Amino acid sequence: MAKAPVLTPQAEDFPRWYQDLINKAELADNGPVRGTMVIRPYGYGLWERMQQEMDARIKDAGAQNAYFPLFIPQSYLTREAEHVEGFAPELAVVTHGGGKELEEPVVVRPTSETIINDYFSKWVQSYRDLPLLINQWANVVRWEMRPRVFLRTTEFLWQEGHTAHATYEEARDYAAHIHRNVYAAFMVDVLGIDVVLGRKTARERFAGAVNTLTLEGMMGDGKALQMGTSHELGTNFAKAFNTQYLSKDGKQELVWQTSWGSSTRMVGGLIMSHGDDNGLRVPPRLAAVQVVVMAIKGDEAVAKVREIGDRLKAAGLRVHVDDRTDTPFGRRAVDWELKGVPVRVEIGPRDLEAGTAMLARRIPGGKEPVRIDDLAGLLPALLEEDQAQLLRESRERRESRTADVTGIAEAAEAATAGGWARIPWAALGQEGEAKLAEQSVSVRCLVAEDGSVPDADDAPGNVAIVARAY
Repeated sequence: MAKAPVLTPQAEDFPRWYQDLINKAELADNGPVRGTMVIRPYGYGLWERMQQEMDARIKDAGAQNAYFPLFIPQSYLTREAEHVEGFAPELAVVTHGGGKELEEPVVVRPTSETIINDYFSKWVQSYRDLPLLINQWANVVRWEMRPRVFLRTTEFLWQEGHTAHATYEEARDYAAHIHRNVYAAFMVDVLGIDVVLGRKTARERFAGAVNTLTLEGMMGDGKALQMGTSHELGTNFAKAFNTQYLSKDGKQELVWQTSWGSSTRMVGGLIMSHGDDNGLRVPPRLAAVQVVVMAIKGDEAVAKVREIGDRLKAAGLRVHVDDRTDTPFGRRAVDWELKGVPVRVEIGPRDLEAGTAMLARRIPGGKEPVRIDDLAGLLPALLEEDQAQLLRESRERRESRTADVTGIAEAAEAATAGGWARIPWAALGQEGEAKLAEQSVSVRCLVAEDGSVPDADDAPGNVAIVARAY
């Protein structure tokens, strides 16, 4: 009788596979309130590594970290009409506190454009105060009707950047810089996910923005996932909050602004981009544990295995030593396979006598014996090979499952079949976009013919990327 698989196979039921993996790899659990999640230590370790990598890039872009309140007066949101209209269905509103009804209801932070602008209007007085570049790491609440762990939750973790500039051009260029040099660089170089950089249509644009730049990744089932966004806000919020500065010419001018964010949704994207029927596959540059050194059995071997682990750590690798010899080796090996640690170094008493170890590589698969003395010199190059393989697979999947079409019906068919479609925006337009939406298919972004990000929605030659999305 065949042994039941640890995970539901992807080809059989991709959503069930996703949930199985989150549970079996001990990434997260459902919270007590519908739509919330508990992120378990291994899952949070992935998010921490994402934070560290992203935070360094954000600071290199000149932004400084700050923190703003979780509770926002409801009246703040009403100052920018499009913004409040866009977020109204998702708001969590507090009407009582301390056993009393509040004089004014407060909103639990869905995003911070309004409250940050209230303070920007106090902090910005002169052109000398610009640009003002702020980022915060925080949680937000958006009441989710169709929750899915990491992808759509009522509360999630993220970073949100907010900036103020003297001119439209400065704000535009900064939003583009974050889009390409912070977000895309991280997602491609660290997450190993081949994202498409594009411009959102007016229908999909962030509420209150004049332009939204997006990064879209193709998941293992062919659906699209919005991995991050960078918005040009124009002067919309500056007008609403009277955020002005005294120019060099002695005139009062409105600031031009951006906002940009990425969230724990990236953990979901990591799972669905790289996971297979055996579990996660974590890119080595991201992995909190790149190498797990496993003592197979024997109390006498444990001390030597720990020494080997210390040697690999000294070589600059992120290493965990699994010396739980009282737990069956097979169970431990399956657990590490599920968690997607890039390399397992398996060592038993006989291996120590022979001076060898069994090297198991999670990403390409397979095992081979290697000399223990060669591990420190061998592993860094192998990990880089594995990192490159994940990106290559991600790109090949997107390219092979994207169809160039000319009609609306063809675009819907390609998306419904589990892929993406590229269709000239001139052949689709807003009417065609609305028809696709009726079939649960959306325009994920617009790109120029050469694949670059267009300057305007109606720029000649724009191509729409069409897909079903998470």
